[in-house]
Amino acid sequence: MTEKVKEKQRLGLKEAMPKIERYCAYQERCHKEVREKLFSLGVSQEESMQAMDLLIKSGFLNEERFALAFAGGKFRQKQWGKKKIERELKIRNISEYCIKKALKSIELPDYDKTLKAVAEKYIRLHKGERPLILKNKTMKHLLSKGYEYDQCQEILEKLSW
Repeated sequence: MTEKVKEKQRLGLKEAMPKIERYCAYQERCHKEVREKLFSLGVSQEESMQAMDLLIKSGFLNEERFALAFAGGKFRQKQWGKKKIERELKIRNISEYCIKKALKSIELPDYDKTLKAVAEKYIRLHKGERPLILKNKTMKHLLSKGYEYDQCQEILEKLSW
């Protein structure tokens, strides 16, 4: 006996708008995420474009606001560096203008302080290593978090080994 597979329910623009507005109101979203959500709701391509336009006009969707919130959040919560934040924003198809503005919103003194704190924490956690090996591993860790090579090198030179 074969089971019938339910066909995905397709929503019209009228039914999808309240759902997508709630989705956008919950947290900042990029255009790519909203398009994917509309697609998952079964909204047609044409209606999806109309929905995006309505969301932008009503203030539910703002690429610049998303980029600023994303950059600030990832920097404060996950302690990501600017390169990783920039890479993630590019994956989400955020414009160069918004990316630059978001990266500028990260204050340089806070950035340096966070970079130093991440390096010191890593060194504390791996204390038993030989100094040269630990320095190399710390550099790799900082680069993987998205910090710039020159700044990492500068911080590592200042730390005592």
